[in-house]
Amino acid sequence: MSVTTAMGAALRRIQLGNALAAFGNGFTVPFLFVYVARVRELGDGTAGAVLAAFAAAALAVLPFTGRVIDRRGPMVMVVIGAVAAALGALSFGLATTAPAALASSALMGGGIAVLQPALATLIVWCSTRATRSRAFATQFFLNNLGLGVGGLIGGFLVNEHEPSSFTMLFLIEAIMFMVLLAVLMTVRVARPVEDLPADAGAAAAGSGWRVLLRDRSMVLLCVLGFVVFFACYGQFESGLSAYAVEVTRISTSTLGVALAANTAVIVLAQFVVLRIVERRRRSRVVAVVGLIWTVAWLLAGASGLVHGAQAVATALLISTYALFGVGETMLSPTVAPLVADLAPARLVGQYNSAFALVKQMALAVGPAIGGLMAAAGAYGVYIVMLVLCSLAISGLAILLGRRLSSVQDRPSLIVARGGAATPSHAEDTGAVTTAA
Repeated sequence: MSVTTAMGAALRRIQLGNALAAFGNGFTVPFLFVYVARVRELGDGTAGAVLAAFAAAALAVLPFTGRVIDRRGPMVMVVIGAVAAALGALSFGLATTAPAALASSALMGGGIAVLQPALATLIVWCSTRATRSRAFATQFFLNNLGLGVGGLIGGFLVNEHEPSSFTMLFLIEAIMFMVLLAVLMTVRVARPVEDLPADAGAAAAGSGWRVLLRDRSMVLLCVLGFVVFFACYGQFESGLSAYAVEVTRISTSTLGVALAANTAVIVLAQFVVLRIVERRRRSRVVAVVGLIWTVAWLLAGASGLVHGAQAVATALLISTYALFGVGETMLSPTVAPLVADLAPARLVGQYNSAFALVKQMALAVGPAIGGLMAAAGAYGVYIVMLVLCSLAISGLAILLGRRLSSVQDRPSLIVARGGAATPSHAEDTGAVTTAA
């Protein structure tokens, strides 16, 4: 079997495991608040604390995850993450007290958090610059498909008056994490081989965090990533939802339709969008996303100004969620592959973990700020803030593009020139295939 064929087979197994884990998450994540607050009758305050513990655990473990991945390989963190997430899910289904729910949430949140950079690193190991955009776009597609299908089936299975129905969902999620582990244990990929120019050795010396913080392109990409996740994902379950219900005055069921429209756009458009953007400059694609999201937030603002025409207001708000989906399909083949392409081969795990940490920070800060502004009724200021954030995405992307090499910004040049990827992977250097 050729190295390329082996890498492709390994990548398919990684994507399958990732999809199964997303399917399991879809079963439970949408119902965590209801489960804690209503089913276990622990109250809204405890439910909020449980969600905070989920995020706090991720922030606590991610700073150390990259170093372990780079020193011991991603499979170490896959095992730790999958087992922790499975145990957390299982104990969540049995939790009847606040301390038990908090501990379960932290265990599950920490496990899921370390899985993210570990899976991203495995995808990097199984791809080249020329194929990486498609690999990450496929991962994003399967994640959303798994979450959507899992949430849909889970919604039919749960009964707020039957705690055992929720216990069953958490059991299914735990099983999915163990299936993920079983699938990934069969994966064998090549550890990247460092191949630096002669004058780059000193720059890449030192600890992972030291190298990363000296890498101005990566620091700028992290700032850009924070704004991206703050302006979109960080608002879905807080400020934007509150705005939709309180200002646009749509029902919660219609809000579900808007969220479904977001997922539908991602599932239906991902590979169409991929064909359009994969041969264009990554920085320009991200800049366009900022403009698309600017329009999305303006439509959201307009939906709150249309009085006496509820159908129009509803259509505007659903369009907001759909446009977010378009932007997400453009980001998936650009941002995550760029993180990998900026990283020295020996620090891929560190770079992936750092970017995952930035994402978690944005997902913690975004809902907090959105929720506070919604509670204060400052919806006009809220929309203006997110419009400015979206424009900042475009500006930061253009600045980043000026720092990137032509191959980093436009890896399709490799294919156009008939060349190979930068020789940092086994496929390009002849490195010996080893267990991940």
